[in-house]
Amino acid sequence: MPRATGGSRTAATRDARLQRIVDTSAAVIARRGYHATGISALCAANDLGKGALYHYIGSKEGLLASIHDRVMDEVMLGADRVAEAGGSPSEQLAGLGAELLDVIHRYPDHVWVFLHEFPALTGERADRFRARRREYERRVEAVLQAGVDAGEFRALDPRLTAMAWFGMHNYTYLWLKPGGALSARDVAKPFADIFMHGIAKPAKKKPAEKKPAKKPAAARRT
Repeated sequence: MPRATGGSRTAATRDARLQRIVDTSAAVIARRGYHATGISALCAANDLGKGALYHYIGSKEGLLASIHDRVMDEVMLGADRVAEAGGSPSEQLAGLGAELLDVIHRYPDHVWVFLHEFPALTGERADRFRARRREYERRVEAVLQAGVDAGEFRALDPRLTAMAWFGMHNYTYLWLKPGGALSARDVAKPFADIFMHGIAKPAKKKPAEKKPAKKPAAARRT
């Protein structure tokens, strides 16, 4: 195995430090709100001076973008794992739900910032966020469309159904907390069952067996 160079070690150390800043700052912003959180509060939470903090984050909006990337990186990795595992559309949709709930359970503060503070992103950062979010939405929609095509799901609008699916999962951040009574796994299967029963294509009813016609009373007496 090749040895890490001084430059690569320095870059790895910097990245690790940035991730710690992102994680610590997400908790502060989730508690106070992005616009109400000043640089001084972020410096205090991270035990850094302003110069050192800006060295890592570039700008306050850059920090916000990093928090959003943290969530999207994890979500997309989960989607990749589901795609690699394969399976039926129903299995893939259940897998996507389990992966998404796992991210929400592990990063509740990041998810709060992700869902509430994205309008503060501007320019290229806003464009990047929208593009990455839409990419993930398309992957969910593709699984739904595959289920329709395979006859597993009813004829439905994949976009509208995906929005319902996201609404069901995303807002668990309000009550699905680390150390709480429920884990992501506890929630994932019931959610999948509830949603899948709503979109599953009903099984065709077997035609009722015809009972033999009764003979007329006169015929029975003969």
